[in-house]
Order: sequence, then C-alpha cells, then structure tokens
Amino acid sequence: MTGIKTWFYLLITGFLFHRHFFRAEEEEHRQGQLYLSGMDWLAIFVGGIVAYRFIKMLREYSTRKREEAWRMSAGYRNKEAQEMRLGNSVLKSINRDAKDSVKIVLSRVIEKLYVLRIQEPAVFVGLEEDIQWIQRQLMAAWVKYYSYSPEELMDVAYDFEDMIDDLILRSTAKQRRVGNWERCVLLIRIQKKLKLIKSKIPALPRLSGFGLESASPSNDRIEEKVWSDICLLHSQSVANAVFSSVEKKVSALLALEKIQPYTKKAAMRVLDKLRSLNGFLKGLESVELDDSGMVWMEELSHVALSAVISIDDYINRAQQLKKRGWMGFLSAFGKLKPQEKLAAEMDKIYAKIQTLSIHRPTAVNHQCQSRNQKSTLGSSARFPPQLTTQEDDMASYGDDVQAMISRLLTEDESFRVIPIMGMEGIGKTTLAKLIFNHKAVIDHFPFAVWTSDSYRLLLRDKENIVESDLNQLLAVGSYEEEMQRLKASFIKNRSLIVLDHSYFPYEMLQGLQDTLTGSRMISTNCKTWLPPNVNMKNDPHPLRLRTDEESWTLFTHALKLNVPPELLQLKDQIARICGGLPLLIVKLAEALSHKNATIEEWSDILQHFDHDQHQLWSNTLYKIHKDLPLYMRRCLFYFTLFPHDFDIPARRLIALWVAEDLVQLEGNGETSENVAERCLNLLIAQGMVQLTKKKLNGNVKMVRLPDALRQFWLSKAQQATFHGVHTNTRSELSLGTNKIRRLVDHLDKEDICFDHIHGDYGTTSTSLTPYYEYVLSFLSFDTRKESKPGEEVGKFLHRGISSGCFLMMLVLDLENVFRPKLPEAIGKLTQLRYLGLRSTFLETVPSSISKLHNLQILDMKHTSINTLPNSIWKLQQLRHLYLTETSRSKLMLKHDATFPTTLQTLCGLFLDEETPVKDGLDKLLSIRKLGLTLSSKQRVMPLQLQAVVLDWVLKLNQLRSLRLKSIDENNQPWELELMPLVSLVNLSYIYLLGRIRNPSIMSQFPYSLVDLTLSGSGLVEDPMKSLDKLPNLRSLKFLAKSYLGKKMFCSLGGFPQLRVLKLWKLELLEEWYVERGALQALRDCEIRFCTSLKMLPKELLHRTLLKIEVLPSRV
Repeated sequence: MTGIKTWFYLLITGFLFHRHFFRAEEEEHRQGQLYLSGMDWLAIFVGGIVAYRFIKMLREYSTRKREEAWRMSAGYRNKEAQEMRLGNSVLKSINRDAKDSVKIVLSRVIEKLYVLRIQEPAVFVGLEEDIQWIQRQLMAAWVKYYSYSPEELMDVAYDFEDMIDDLILRSTAKQRRVGNWERCVLLIRIQKKLKLIKSKIPALPRLSGFGLESASPSNDRIEEKVWSDICLLHSQSVANAVFSSVEKKVSALLALEKIQPYTKKAAMRVLDKLRSLNGFLKGLESVELDDSGMVWMEELSHVALSAVISIDDYINRAQQLKKRGWMGFLSAFGKLKPQEKLAAEMDKIYAKIQTLSIHRPTAVNHQCQSRNQKSTLGSSARFPPQLTTQEDDMASYGDDVQAMISRLLTEDESFRVIPIMGMEGIGKTTLAKLIFNHKAVIDHFPFAVWTSDSYRLLLRDKENIVESDLNQLLAVGSYEEEMQRLKASFIKNRSLIVLDHSYFPYEMLQGLQDTLTGSRMISTNCKTWLPPNVNMKNDPHPLRLRTDEESWTLFTHALKLNVPPELLQLKDQIARICGGLPLLIVKLAEALSHKNATIEEWSDILQHFDHDQHQLWSNTLYKIHKDLPLYMRRCLFYFTLFPHDFDIPARRLIALWVAEDLVQLEGNGETSENVAERCLNLLIAQGMVQLTKKKLNGNVKMVRLPDALRQFWLSKAQQATFHGVHTNTRSELSLGTNKIRRLVDHLDKEDICFDHIHGDYGTTSTSLTPYYEYVLSFLSFDTRKESKPGEEVGKFLHRGISSGCFLMMLVLDLENVFRPKLPEAIGKLTQLRYLGLRSTFLETVPSSISKLHNLQILDMKHTSINTLPNSIWKLQQLRHLYLTETSRSKLMLKHDATFPTTLQTLCGLFLDEETPVKDGLDKLLSIRKLGLTLSSKQRVMPLQLQAVVLDWVLKLNQLRSLRLKSIDENNQPWELELMPLVSLVNLSYIYLLGRIRNPSIMSQFPYSLVDLTLSGSGLVEDPMKSLDKLPNLRSLKFLAKSYLGKKMFCSLGGFPQLRVLKLWKLELLEEWYVERGALQALRDCEIRFCTSLKMLPKELLHRTLLKIEVLPSRV
C-alpha cells in the first residue's frame, strides 16, 4: 500500500512540476495534439522525485516539531502533577477540578457516541467490538476516577472523541458517495486510532495516596450521571461572560477543515477546564468576594480572552492560506506550523487556568453568605421615613407620578400590589403622598387608607378624612368590630391602601386577594411583606435618583428663597454633590437657606457637605456587595475609567461593555446591546447609577456614578486590578506583571502614562513593551482644541504598535480628541472591536482600516470624512457604522461588493444616482437603525432613486429607527416621496426632512411609533387629525416649514402618551385649539418663532405638571 501511494505521489507531483516549468510547450500541445516526448517523461520523473523529497522533508520537520510541542506540554503536565502533591488543601481543590473536568469530557464523548449509534448504526460495522470495549473501560475508569491520573484519563477521552468524529466523517462520506479509495483510507485511520486507544487504557497510571475518602462512587447508573450533565446551563452571569466567547471560538475552530487531533485536543482541554469552573463561579454569585477574589476574577477573564485571541488569529491565518489556491495541495502542509503554534499557546493557557484553579479564592465575607434572590431593588433594613419639604414638589417626580397612576387606573379588576422600591432617602414617601392626593386617584378610589405605622390609620371616604387609632380601639374593646367594618369597606368599594414604611394587619388582607373591585395597595417598604398564604399580583416601581434638572428643581423649591443670578454658577456643583438623592438635596437646601447668599458662604458649606454625606450611601454600598451579580460589578468598574464629573453617554457606555464582552446574550432574537441596555437600566433603578440627562422621548441619554459611590468603587476597581493597583497610574495593571490592561489618558501629569503619551518622545519603543503589551482598551480624554493632542496620540500609537504593543486591544476610543493622526500600522490591531472617532473632525482614515476584520463598531460621526473606500466592506463583523450627514459621507461601492450581514446600524450615509442601492445596499436586511441623506445634481430629485431606497426600507423588518433626508445642492429641503410604513411594526423613531409629496402618509405610520420629527414637510392640512391616533407617540416635533396651515386642533382623547411637543418656526400658524381634557400626558411644550400665533391654548395654561417655553417671550 505504501509503495503504490508513493508512486502515485511521484506521478502527480512530477506532472505539476513539468506543467509549471514547461508552460510554453504545454501551450503548443494544447493547440495541437497532446503528445509527451521522452524528455517530457524524464522531466516529469525528475520533478516528481524532487517534489516528493521536498514534501517528505516537510513532513519530517512537521512531525519533529509536533513531538517537541507535545514534549513541552507533557513537561507542563508533569510540572502540574508535581504541584498537585504539595499539600492536602491543594489536593482537595485539584481533585474537585478533576471530577468536574472528567465529567464534562466524558459527558460530551458518550453523548456523541449515543447519538451516532442511534442515527448511523451502519458506521460501526467491523468496529463494534473494539468501541464497546473502550466505552466500558472509560465508564469503569470514571466510576473509579479517583484512582487514575485525571490528565491521562482525559487524554484518552479526547482520543476517543477524535475517533468518533472520524466515524461521523465516515457516515458523511458514504452519503456523499465518496470513492472507495478515500473511504478505505478513512477506515484504516480509524482502526489505527482504536489500536492506539486500546494500548493506552491498560497503561493508565494510577495515583497512590490521593486519599479521597468522601469521593465514593454514586449508586446512579453511569448513563444517568452522564446524560444529566450534558446540557450546561447558560444564564446572564459572570461564568457566561467569561466562557461564552471561548466556546464560540472553539466551535469555529473545530468547524475548519484538516484540524489536527493534537490541536483539537489542546483547544478542547482549555474549554473543558473552563467549564469545570462553571459550578464554582456560579457559587461566587451568592457570596461577597473580597479584594483578592475580585483580582482572581479579573485574571481568569483575561486568560479566557487570550484563548479567544489565539484561536481567532489562527482562524484568520487559515482563511488567508485557503485563498492561496496556486499552492494546491501543498497549502495543507503550510497549515501544520500554525497549528503547532496554536497547540503550544493552548497548553500555556491551560497551565494558567490550572494555576488559577488551584489558587481559587476562598476568603469571603461570611456575614452575608446568601443573597435574597427575590429582592433586587431594596435592602431588608428598616429606615425611618426621610425628611421632606412642607410642599411636595410635583415637578421633580412628574414621570414617576404618571407611571404610577397609569398602573393604578388600569382596567384590571383584580387586587394588585405596587411596591415603590428604592434606597433610603430617595423619595418613596414623597411619591406616595403625591399619588394619594392626586385628583385622578381621589376620583377613581372612593375609599382609601394611609398608614405610617401598624396601628394609626388615615381613612378617606370619598373626600372625608378621618384618623383612626387602633391602640385606642383595643383599649375600649372595639378593635374586632372596627376591623370587620374596614374589611367590609375594602371588599365592597374600589379601595387604595398605602403602607408607608409600615405593615398592614393580617386580618385586613384576608379576602382582598379574591376581590374584583380594582383595589390597589402601595407599599414604600424597602421590601414588600405579605403573609405567606396571601398570593397577589406584584408590580414594583423602582424609584431612581433624580436627574440634574430634577435635582435643581427640587433644590430651589426646598431652599425657601430665590437664588441670586451670581450663584447660578454653583448649579452643577450642587447637583453633583447630592448625586440625585432627594434627602441630600433637601438637607443641603435647608443648610444653605440659613446662610448668606454669597459665593464664599455657599462654597464653604458645599465643601463640608461633600465630606459629610457619604454615610447616607452606606445602604447602597451594602447592596452592591450583597445583591449585585459579579458581571454587573465589572460593568460598574467601567464607570471609573471616565474622569470625575464626566457625564457618560449611554450609547458610548453600552458599546464599550459589548466590545469587552462584559455582557452576554440571554436568548434568541436579541442583541448584546439590548442586554447591556437592560443592565444599565437595572443599575439606574437600584440607585447605583445616576441618570443625569434624558432624551426627549424619555430614554436614557447621560449617566454617571454619584460622587460617594465613585470614590468607593474606584478603590475597589484598583484593588481588583481592573483600573489600577498602583497610585501612579489611573490605568489598570495586571496582577504581578504591572502590565496595563485598560489605558486611560486624563491629562494627569502624575500618571505614569503621561510622559509616554505627551512627553518629549525620549522613551524608546522597546521600553513601552513592559507596560502596553497586554492593553485591552485605550480611552483618551484629551479634549484640547489644537493640533497637539492628535499628533501626540498618533505618535504614541505608532511607537507602541511598532514595538509589538496593543496587539490584544479591543477598544480604541478617541472621541473628542482633535484630529488624531492614526498610523497606517493600525491595521495590525486585528483584535480591535470598537474604534471611536466621534467628534474628532478627522479628515481621512488609513487604508489599512480594512484589515480590522474583528471590528464591530466604527463611529465616525461629527468628522470631516466624506469618502470611505470600498474595502470598508471587508469588515464582515461590522455591526454599527456611524458617518457624518453634513460631510456628505459617501461609500465607494462596487456592485459585486460583499456586505456584512451583521450590520445593524448605518447612519449618516449620503446617496445619489451613483450609489448602488439595488443589488447593493439592499442586501443589508438586518438594519435596525438607518440614517440616509438623498441628493442629486439634477434639477428634479430622481423618483427612481427614492423608489429603490423605499423598497429597501420596507424590507427591513427589524428597523427601529429611520432618519431620511432629501436635500438639494444647497442643503435645502427637496422633494421626498414616501410609502406607507405601517408594516414596519418595530419602528419607533422617525425623522423626515423634505417636502412630502403624498401628505396622506401621515395616517399610515406604525402604531409602534414613539418619536416623530418633521422638517420642511410643507404640509397644508392639519396633521394633528391623523397623528393623534398613534397610541404610543411620546415626542412630536414640527420644525421649520413642516406645517404651512393657519390652524391646529387637538381633540379630546388624542395623543394619550404624548409628553413632548415642539413647534418651531411655523410662521403661518395663527390659532391653536386644545379641547378640555386633551393632551393630558403633556409635560414639555416648546414654541419657538411662531410669530403669527396669537395666544396659547387656555387649556394648557394652568397645568401644574406642564412646562411651557415660548421664544421670543412676547408671544
């Protein structure tokens, strides 16, 4: 067999050799009759010998290197085995790992075998006896796993798994009707592997003195034990965040062709070792980690990331080699060396994981070993009601009042409990009072009761208020009679019960859960308490920290004096010090109200108040340790990378979390951005993150950590090596190596990185390596408006990349850095996922950007870049692309371009007749956010261009946001042809600029619409008659020349959710009528330069929750 195979290789390689060196003669043979002379045959023979010797030499070299790599890995295993025998405490940890690892590997192997046996029993013909023997031996070894070396046992299991994969190949080869020769070779390979496995099993080394007395085998059948562990649980936890990326990359690796068994085995060993820690990491979720535990967690995350990067590098190299078709079958041998390198890297990573597993954290705070899993929005500690002002400020809690009332007044007739959840001092009692005394609530609930302790009741029967003292009733013996009377009233009437830091008598709650009168109960306890046998619908309302604007409104209301104009400069400082906590805002207002209104007096009070207010945050800090999952604590770490007093855009924070895999998908049909947004909203709801600014539609715009929490969390991040372990840098350094992981530039001269970035460049390139070799993120906050910042950061990046630094970088965020000079070498940062260039006014980007094949987010909004090369579409992982509308950013597109199917955001793109939309951009069907500007050099906007664009838009079933502009060469609104958008059921945001040719489109928007902006639309008929039927519309803006009519009418019942209405530059509008009771949800009305408008609607003038702004003020 070997001789035949050799002569076959000689003939083929000789023929290829002859064809390569005698191509001219071959051309002549092609023109005439194919004829090979004796010299031709001699050349073929000689070429075959030369090629055969070359191939043989490559094989020998590869085999030798592979053996060296395995000797190195065996050395690692021997070293690990020696460490395993050092002490009893370490032995217990290792044995626990061994049990988990062996269980995971054998579970997978036996599962594969069972499935294959059921689906393709024919592949076992001739091999059944050997396979059954090996299976029995492995099961027996598993039962007595404590007697064998776990490493050697798993090594045999991996070999057996590799053989099963070959059986699967045998099955597919039969289905594809592959030739007998190839099937015969595959069968011989399977038989060789079976023989090798059978020889390894009897030689498995047994461990003496391992001493696991408690590890007696279970009475469960081995099949039950294995199958019960096949499905590994995946939930939103730190374990999922660490392991999911590794699982994806290993799966991608195994899907490649011609992966050698030793490479596959090395990658699977790493993955299985990580999986063996899954149970331990889930256990960490229920305890409080100390500082060393958080350090351990960060190190494990970094090691897992290094595995992802190594596998990804190999996959990319393999794909590049595959494109080199001219090498023919010789390209297969070129893959051997990269596979050896990958296997060696996987062995090193495995050794690191083993070391971390041995030294896993054990020191925890045993005072809170278990968390209350049912309560994530409050602590169990009781606190007295917070101080409030004499007059509750409705403006500061308007959104919460509206949300609570909408829940109270639903048509659901069953009894519901609505707890107001939040930290001490956040305003739970204040909100409850506002609701209890609200006119709509009084009208809806004829009977109501308020209690601030368990025995004093404030009863309201319609508009009559009576106070009842249950202690007095007990004294005179009429308690039972009063209880029965109240209970009858609750059951008979639609009632409202408010428990303000109080508990309700159990007798009163009996029977309420079965009533169908629409009664409600509000609780302001930190935790909702109900009797164990009372089952009621629970719909909590988390009360967040106040925004800066809400904080200032509450402060001025509680101050009891007018703020002099010269003290308005302290507005931002006051809002920052209080951190959005109402109790602090009221206390500060009371302290300042007794001082002279001068800069000096107030500044002195603010300085002392800033140091004395940390005690009030102790409850929130307690919750962080007690209730918050580990992955969310790591998300909180990221806040400390930003400068003090920095308002962080929510879209920027979410993108950074996703780029660093701090959150993971929880289910099908959602994106990582959705999960990250939910995580941020939960942190806001729990009072751990302050929402400082909201968008007009009510969504989160800016966030930050309150000062007290930031100082605490900054120290924790440094101790956990997320942000820094040394005082001379703000960046995070890896434990023990002092190598920075997350590099931040705050222009701090005390920072060790300052001289490297902004120094005199005397530092050599090689000296940067010890600091920046393992950098994952680089965020610069150098916002100086001159050319120097861009030059300095450009030179720093060039020197770093040239010396081999930043090659593991995932995030490069240069937002607001003026024109950074990106080096051409940026193309070497192949792991980069986020490139933030927003507001840099950059004019060009390096052509090498197309080599960033892992890039997911490219943000070039507010730059001067007007042309991007066609090679940008080589970024097949790209998910979000932001361009600049005003720069008329065009993409150089080819009709045969391969578009990234993962693209979800495409904003700021300029389209004209030269842009291939049909059979080009219309292939992008996963778009969720789309922003396009249409223009033309012709005098009339081509209808064909608009038609193909709208056809594409209507295919985007996942579209959430649409921004469509039609402009001429002078950037003035042009004709805009629209089609009905009602089929886009997920569309919530629409911005339209241009003269709408078919005004009937106003009645054909989807009901999911939340935010609508019209500009230059030229509407003549009143659009309110059509738009007021949109049930979810919250924000409506009419900009310049969007409406050319003279009258506008808002009818009763229309716009049920509208909160923001803006009328700008409607110069012909003269009269605006609002029916009584219309626009009940409106909170913000802004009218600018509507010069013909005679007066405001009377219906809106006296609403306490409505803010009306008119410019110019004479209107």
